[in-house]
Amino acid sequence: QVHVVESGGGLVQAGGSLRLSCAASGRTFSNYATGWFRQAPGKEREFVAGISWSIDSTNYADSVKGRFTISRDNAKNTVYLQMNSLKPEDTAVYYCSTTHPGVGYTYWGQGTQVTVSS
Repeated sequence: QVHVVESGGGLVQAGGSLRLSCAASGRTFSNYATGWFRQAPGKEREFVAGISWSIDSTNYADSVKGRFTISRDNAKNTVYLQMNSLKPEDTAVYYCSTTHPGVGYTYWGQGTQVTVSS
């Protein structure tokens, strides 16, 4: 059974930084693509960043390019999202998800709240 847990959210002023962490049991992140998503109040969940399973290829939503960085520490089996130059519009619940072959993003954490004050 796969269990995904996010941590690292909090309240930060605009222009500040946060680093989110995603840990998983029952799943080795280096074998599967993993992504970060977010959902703001009244909005649909949206893709933020993803990292491939093999060559650590990364991709980002246009809204976070140049500000957010996704990375993976295989020794710790943890995926990170470094968020810099945060804006109030980045306020959302951030979710980590990892894929199941042929299915896509399947396993989700409970989310961590990020609030950016202006």
